[in-house]
Amino acid sequence: MAGKIQKSRRATIIDVAREANVSYSTVSRVVNNLDHVKADKRERVLAAMERLGYIANQQARSLKGAPTNVIGLLVHDLGDAYIVEILRGIDDEISAAGYDLMLFTTHRQKAKESGYVQTLTQGMIDGLLLSLPLDPSSYLDMLHQEQFPYVVLDHHGFDDFSPTVTATNWQGSFDATNYLLDLGHTRIGFIMGAPDLSSALERLQGYKDALSQRGIAFDVEIVAPGHFHRGEGYQAVRNLLALDEPPTAIFAANDMSAFGAMDACREAGLSIPQDMSIVGFDDVPTAATTYPPLTTVRQPIYDMGRMATRLLIASIENPARPSERLVVDTELIIRQSCQPPKKA
Repeated sequence: MAGKIQKSRRATIIDVAREANVSYSTVSRVVNNLDHVKADKRERVLAAMERLGYIANQQARSLKGAPTNVIGLLVHDLGDAYIVEILRGIDDEISAAGYDLMLFTTHRQKAKESGYVQTLTQGMIDGLLLSLPLDPSSYLDMLHQEQFPYVVLDHHGFDDFSPTVTATNWQGSFDATNYLLDLGHTRIGFIMGAPDLSSALERLQGYKDALSQRGIAFDVEIVAPGHFHRGEGYQAVRNLLALDEPPTAIFAANDMSAFGAMDACREAGLSIPQDMSIVGFDDVPTAATTYPPLTTVRQPIYDMGRMATRLLIASIENPARPSERLVVDTELIIRQSCQPPKKA
C-alpha cells in the first residue's frame, strides 16, 4: 500500500517514486519528458504525480546546466569534532576554488537525507558531498544515471561506481589492537561504531583479525554498541565494567566513544591508564588535550575533506572525468592512555 503524503508539505520526486513503485531516475525522466521510459511506468508516474499533487520545480529545471558555483554538503549533525574537521577541509578547498557551500544536516533521518538530495540536485548546486550517508543506495543510482557530480566521504561498498574518499580503517584497527596485545592485554573490550557504515564494519573486522592472528578467541561479551557517540561509549563501558571479568583495555571505534569510555572509567573510580588502557580512532584535536592524552588511530580527516572537494570540483569542471576511489593511510598515535595491565 502506497504511503500517504502529509498535506503540510509539498510532495517530492522521492514521494512520487515510492507511490508509483519506480526508481527516482524514472520519475526524473518523466518529469523532464525524456525518452527510454516504458509506457506503463510513465502512466504510473503521471498518475502518482496527480494523486500527490506533485509540482515540478520549473525554475530549477530551467537552470539545469547553468552553473551556480555552489557545492552542497550533507552531514548527520554538527555535534562532534570529526564533522568539524571534515567541514574545515571542505570549506578551505571550496574557498580556494571560488565556490560557495550550502550545508544541510539530516539529523540521522533517512527520509530527510533523500529529500535533501532531491531538493539540492534540482538546480540549486553544481555538485554534492555526502559525509557518512545513511541510505546511499536509495538515491546514488539516480545521481549516477543523471550524471550529477557527487563524492561520498568515509563510506563505501554500496555500489561499484560511486566516487569515494576513505581511510585504511581495517589496517588502523588491526594496528591498534596489536598495540594493546603487545602491551600484554588479552581481554580487550571493543566499542563498535554505527553498524550500517562500512568504516565501522572494517574497524570491527580489523579488531577480530588481530585477535585471531594472535590465537585469541573473539568474545562477543566484551563487544558493545557505541554508534560513534560519546554517550553510548559511556554506557558501553559501564556495561563492560559490570561483567564478572571486565576487560583490561578498551578500543573504541572513534574518539568520541573513547571520551565516553574515559568518563565511565573515572566515574567508576578507575585511573587511566593504571586501571584501564583506552585507545580511540580518528585523532580529533581534542584527543591530544584530554587527561591523559588519548592514544588513537589518526586518519587525516581535514585532508579527506579537502581531497573529496577537489575530486568533486574536478568532476564538475570535467563531466567526462572517470570516477575515482581514494584511500588514505591511517597511523597509530601513541600517547599516555595505555600501559601494560596490572599483574594479578
